[in-house]
Amino acid sequence: MQDFAILWDWAGFAIRWLHVITAMAWIGTSFYFIALDLGLTKARGMPEGVTGEEWQVHGGGFYHIQKYAVAPERMPEHLTWFKWESYATWLSGAALLAVLYWAGAELYLIDPTKVELSVWQAIALSAGSIAVGWVVYDALCKSRLGERPTMLMLILFALILAMSWALDQIFTGRAALLHLGAFTATIMTANVFLVIMPNQRVVVADLKAGRTPDPKYGQIAKLRSTHNNYLTLPVIFLMLSNHYPLAFGTEWAWLIAALVFLMGVTIRHYFNSMHARRGRPNWTWAATAVIFVAIVWLSTEPMRGDLAAEAAGRAPTPAEARFVEAAGFETAETVVLGRCSMCHAREPVWAGLRVPPGGVVLETPADIARHAREIYLQAGVSHAMPPGNLTWIEAEERAALVNWYRAATGG
Repeated sequence: MQDFAILWDWAGFAIRWLHVITAMAWIGTSFYFIALDLGLTKARGMPEGVTGEEWQVHGGGFYHIQKYAVAPERMPEHLTWFKWESYATWLSGAALLAVLYWAGAELYLIDPTKVELSVWQAIALSAGSIAVGWVVYDALCKSRLGERPTMLMLILFALILAMSWALDQIFTGRAALLHLGAFTATIMTANVFLVIMPNQRVVVADLKAGRTPDPKYGQIAKLRSTHNNYLTLPVIFLMLSNHYPLAFGTEWAWLIAALVFLMGVTIRHYFNSMHARRGRPNWTWAATAVIFVAIVWLSTEPMRGDLAAEAAGRAPTPAEARFVEAAGFETAETVVLGRCSMCHAREPVWAGLRVPPGGVVLETPADIARHAREIYLQAGVSHAMPPGNLTWIEAEERAALVNWYRAATGG
């Protein structure tokens, strides 16, 4: 069992690595084409149907790029489709969600101080929250609001705000922000898979059949692509948020997450305006700074006292009880309280810490049992914790943590 924990942790690392790589490929491609599209210029002598061109230099060579309003007169012999970057990013993200938040639901997903859920109930709500986002979003885009992009964006922000609040009422703060990111990323990938690519296939089919493609397909795809462009930066923030307790370890985490979407809009508006040669709207940086200051201020607001007290005084759940009742728990508890709890406390006493690192609290038997696997991996098998061994944890103490975990898991 202990080997399984190590392999599972490495599996999570490998999938996260893949997710980051594919996300870089997708985001890079997306940003490039948005900048390219906005920077196209008209010139004399362009072929019929070309709306703009761009000359670029990279890697010692020059590139001449032209864009057709709908499609060229004939199908080119070689056509590159940009889709796998999006699909691979979503698939790897879904795998990472399953490995970390579904398999580790009791640790990362369920917060018994908010809602008492079984593992399967939590997983069902997790999957359902991600799926419902696409259904609602797609319906809004296909309604008359699709012809009013600004109004549509405002309504979508209201949807994000509502979803952020709802997720925070059910899951841990860490999981709530991560799920809002998954909710948004699913919309982005579904835009590619269910709208942009099918529309492009229609255009290609028309070209092969000798028909003139309908420009509406390109217009619809353009709207969804623009949405993806503005949603990218918030999704990256939410991907990273699980490493920063100041983002998720507050009762205002849901509002922090929503405000990040506004920052995404202001930042992208600046770069989109610059690439389109419409000037540099520097006011967007001031707006971004104001929003960020508001986020920092919200992160300093303390957790509701009643929730903190309830969390501190709650009894271990049945899943946690096996770790409390396992042989060696008393010794492991002594080690944790003596070497870890000065930092991993609801109110850390280590100088310079305002919140517990990683949002991990290790003060009560339930706390220690809840984070048993992390303790085993971080302070038992490896020497990752304490950082630099600042609290002078001894080899015998690390061995005690390992023996306790293995006794509880049948290793």
